Amino acid sequence: MSLLARPAVAAFVAKAMQRVTVMADRRSGGRGSASTSHARFPEYPRRTRELTIPTSIAPARATVYLPADDEPAPPVHVNFHGGGYVMTLTELDDPLCRFLAAEAGVVVINVDYVVAPRHPFPAPPRQAYDVVRWVAEHGAEEGWDGDRLTVGGQSAGGGLAAAVARQALEEGGPSIALQALHYPPLDLATGARDKRAAIAKPMLRPWMADVFDTSYVPEVRRRLDRLVSPAHPSDTADLKGIAPALLVTAEYDLLRAEGERYAERLRVAGALVEHHEVRGADHGYDGQDDEKAREVYAIIARHLREATGSRLP
Repeated sequence: MSLLARPAVAAFVAKAMQRVTVMADRRSGGRGSASTSHARFPEYPRRTRELTIPTSIAPARATVYLPADDEPAPPVHVNFHGGGYVMTLTELDDPLCRFLAAEAGVVVINVDYVVAPRHPFPAPPRQAYDVVRWVAEHGAEEGWDGDRLTVGGQSAGGGLAAAVARQALEEGGPSIALQALHYPPLDLATGARDKRAAIAKPMLRPWMADVFDTSYVPEVRRRLDRLVSPAHPSDTADLKGIAPALLVTAEYDLLRAEGERYAERLRVAGALVEHHEVRGADHGYDGQDDEKAREVYAIIARHLREATGSRLP
């Protein structure tokens, strides 16, 4: 076993990474990654307000992105950011959220959910589900249509969105019109060293998995849970009735194979709307490649419009 795969060590390293991120942001006056993100796609203005959502785990802060369209009660999309279930990288999704609000005509709720090691599994997916249920139930008072609801996320956020859809299936709601899963981790039960990428040095490395996966789910056996590893062969439950899904994988990503397996599982269940592979791209490609980001964000926006009946053309 790698030293980093020991829970105490993984938690120590994860907390150190979190402190470094906070210190870097403070040194930049709070403008670090946020200012870089806000500078991208300037044609999509940032129209936001802050919101705190009560949950059974802890209050969840969120940034609400408003569409420019004057529809009285537009559809609503709940977004979960990436970061290995450890890093709080909410602002990195600002370009995506502005793009979707404008191009899909939806209210986008970008959630600052609890992260490990302070809040290990099952706290993040449970809180994520609580958030989505609250959003569905409080649309009338908040200005969106909770009956036209979608969820999505990038990387770990995609894993949480998949877990939300699974809980909604099992608990009888809320009704989710689409789950948009963007290069999600869907099999933490299989170690990173047993996964293969199409290139020699993919962005995700085994040491990262040791820190992130161990911090998130310290008990190895619990990584078989269907909210953690729905693409693992051990999860054989019938997914008929689960929310329709758009699943985006990247050609060079270490997580590509598990994404493909889950896409096939959703197809068998009659829930796969589209599996889109981004050619020539690795995990997190959209953080650096604006051209590819625009192409894929446009695909996501189109599916959100079609799923929710947004008034935008």
